[in-house]
Amino acid sequence: MTAIDTAAGQVATGDAQLRGQYLREVLELLYPGCSTAAEGRRVVEYLAIPDARRCKLLVPAGSRRVAAAAVRRFSEPQGRLGRLKRDAVAMALHSGAWSALVRDRVRLTSPDGATDTVDHFLSTALGTPLQVSIHIGPARANRKPVLQLLDPRGRTIGFAKFGVGPLTRRLVRAETAALSALSHVRLPDIVVPSILHAGQWRGMQVLVQSALPVWEPRVPLSGVRLQRAMAEVAGACGLTQGWLATSPYWADLRNRLCQLVADTPEGSGRAATEVSQLFEAARTLVEHAAELNLRYGAWHGDWAPWNMANVAGALLIWDWERFTPGVPLGFDAVHFELQRQIQDGVDAQTAVESTVRQAPALLAPFDVAPGSAEIVALLYLVDLATRYLSDRQAEAGARLGVTGTWLLPVLIRKVRSL
Repeated sequence: MTAIDTAAGQVATGDAQLRGQYLREVLELLYPGCSTAAEGRRVVEYLAIPDARRCKLLVPAGSRRVAAAAVRRFSEPQGRLGRLKRDAVAMALHSGAWSALVRDRVRLTSPDGATDTVDHFLSTALGTPLQVSIHIGPARANRKPVLQLLDPRGRTIGFAKFGVGPLTRRLVRAETAALSALSHVRLPDIVVPSILHAGQWRGMQVLVQSALPVWEPRVPLSGVRLQRAMAEVAGACGLTQGWLATSPYWADLRNRLCQLVADTPEGSGRAATEVSQLFEAARTLVEHAAELNLRYGAWHGDWAPWNMANVAGALLIWDWERFTPGVPLGFDAVHFELQRQIQDGVDAQTAVESTVRQAPALLAPFDVAPGSAEIVALLYLVDLATRYLSDRQAEAGARLGVTGTWLLPVLIRKVRSL
């Protein structure tokens, strides 16, 4: 078992405790046979940002340049305060004065000088010496190791994702397939990562993708350009049209709902209740709109403010693991608005209500008939709830994992009022 040494030497509680546990699990996967024991040859050393109890990022300790670049280029904080904190840490790392801001190190050693490590695997796969920084994300069912790959000069070469369980392996495979498909499509309004390597390592599904320049200064993004980009993705795999009740989309969604029912034992408490309510709401909704003639296309699946960046001359979009063709047009627009409101601090249930109310305006650029807009928004809610329940987000401790507290009440109320 890998142990993590902290300056405080205390066990954290709540989110910090969960992060500490996840950090240990990630290091055991990426550095098999290694530990923080004093004996043995040092394999790698990381600095824990902001510290080992609340770790969000591990950066290599061997090079000031690489460590600073790992902090500066991993992601772009959404708020001004977050950017100031990031820049302060990066400056401290680059100047060598990091001990004032970064207290904790994670040293991994091996009695036999282990070489079957993630650094060696990725350097061999890409054919160039690499160092990695490791992102430690919040609890959620689809959480997975995400690594930034840097060369000795501190340049970001790419990002690697590792699927470690049934769900995350499936998602990494899905993103690999999505990026492969999109590489053959002309998308003039957006920039999508390219695949640098795909395969398996020690039973994990691996995807290495090129680095989008998310660290470049952001420029304002107009609503018109965002809508145009979403429409471009919608048409990436072609467009179809047909009645909802006989559409391939409803057939697929119904199969997922039936599988969810089969996988949820009766009497399993809150989960069984939520699944039952969702299934009944979906059935009632489609019966009401059976002969609605809808248009179908692809959607990114998680187009949210944190999965995009508008820089000079390019709209960068990443995290394509939920990309799906053949859904009602406009799903991305509805999803983006809902996630934007939640990110801005709007109560989740209020955000759902507001998003459904705005459906006609959100979907107008997709030529969705005004009378169909609310139905499309409600279908999106059914789809999202099915995802949350199938992924067991509540069991994983995700912040909005319990759909019965925010999403389902609005969906059920709206469907009953049709």
